[in-house]
Amino acid sequence: MAGQSKEAALPPWGNAVAGAAGAVLANALVYPLDIVKTRLQVQMKRDPNAVDLNPADGQHYTSTIDAISKIVQNDGVKGLYAGMPGALIGVASTNFAYFYWYTVVRTFYLSYQKLPKPPSTTVELSLGAVAGAIAQLFTIPIAVVTTRQQTQSKLERKGMLETAKDVVNSEDGWTGLWRGMKASLVLVVNPAITYGAYQRLREYLFPGKQNLKPWEAFFLGACSKALATIATQPLIVAKVGLQSKPPPARNGKPFKTFVEVMQFIVEHEGLLGLFKGIGPQIMKGLLVQGFLMMTKERVELMFILLFRYLRQLRAEKLQKLADVAAAKAAQARPVLIK
Repeated sequence: MAGQSKEAALPPWGNAVAGAAGAVLANALVYPLDIVKTRLQVQMKRDPNAVDLNPADGQHYTSTIDAISKIVQNDGVKGLYAGMPGALIGVASTNFAYFYWYTVVRTFYLSYQKLPKPPSTTVELSLGAVAGAIAQLFTIPIAVVTTRQQTQSKLERKGMLETAKDVVNSEDGWTGLWRGMKASLVLVVNPAITYGAYQRLREYLFPGKQNLKPWEAFFLGACSKALATIATQPLIVAKVGLQSKPPPARNGKPFKTFVEVMQFIVEHEGLLGLFKGIGPQIMKGLLVQGFLMMTKERVELMFILLFRYLRQLRAEKLQKLADVAAAKAAQARPVLIK
């Protein structure tokens, strides 16, 4: 299988670096969509009959284009990149951790199989969920800080460390940096569905093909992410609600659970409120996952070629040392007189 051969050729850190590099490049390219989807998702009504306003600028966004134009109008073009350093650090660390642990647990599973066959869809999803859960434990504080930066007005917006201090001082102490942890752990099904679907689609559409073309990797990544986003959008909205400042209707009282966020949204906006921001969310997901997998495939190939070259150099060096040792042994051997 293509996935097995690559995992055998690369150490876990090689897959992790490839995944992190792809994630940083992809998210940097489409970051304005991340701002828009986050602000649309925290846009909540004061009561069922009110217009939902955005906490960052007090305006109402009707669509992705409308959000972009109003953000630029209020904050300038740089407003579309608010919180970008923290976000890129977050996606780099999350994807590094995810791909590292995904490679470890998948390789471990395959090494203990009696028959060399691909994991079932259920097993693939389970492996992805385990890797995602481990990754979330280490990286969720960055996501909390980034979400807070993205949903603050330009007058309130601070750097990463200052924002983190505000979260610690104004809420639940250090545990505030892990706000939304339960929702995040539930949301590990998103990358699990994404990469499980990616593996399945790859095996079905490109069986036995080790190195995909850029457009093939982009297509598979986009399709798999779209499926995962549609399935988990209500949880994504709830997680953003947990990690941002509470809406005015809460009178400063933060949400405690993602179920509480979902109940509030349904009460004030109806069931469709759980899918707000799904347009830019899917658009961002399609582009990010497409570019991510396309870049990851190229970086993996570069690593494989590099490791192959280094192994060849090492083999040649060892062979030269062996030849020198053999020559010295031949010179030292006594000559027999007939």
